[in-house]
Amino acid sequence: MADLLQQGAEWLGRMRRDHLSHLVTYSRDGAELQIAATVGSTTFEVDDGYGGVEKWQSRDYLVTAADLALGGVLVQPQRGDRISDGGQVYEVMAPGKEDVCRPADNYGLTWRIHTKRIGTD
Repeated sequence: MADLLQQGAEWLGRMRRDHLSHLVTYSRDGAELQIAATVGSTTFEVDDGYGGVEKWQSRDYLVTAADLALGGVLVQPQRGDRISDGGQVYEVMAPGKEDVCRPADNYGLTWRIHTKRIGTD
C-alpha cells in the first residue's frame, strides 16, 4: 500500500515549487544553477555564554532536494554556498553549531536552507 502521507508531501512540494517560488541562482566553488525557491525565515535563540540569549534571524530558502544538482550531482547545502536573489547575495550559514539546512518535511523532499545577506551582485 502506498504511503499516503508521502504522496501528500510530494504534492505539496510540487505546489510550493510551482506556485510559491521564484528562480534564484545557487552557487558553490564556481558551479551554479538556477533553482526554484520559496523564501521563508527562521529565528534562532543562541545562548551567549553569559546567561543571555541572542536572537539570530535567517532568510531561508525552501528548495526541492531533487533539484539541487551542481555539475549534475545532487548536493546537500553547505556553509559558504551562495544564493543570488534579485540582485542580493546570501551566504548559506547558521549561528554557532546549528545546521545550515534541514529537511522541511518528514521525507527529505524539500530542504530549508538558512542564509544571511552578505551583499549585492
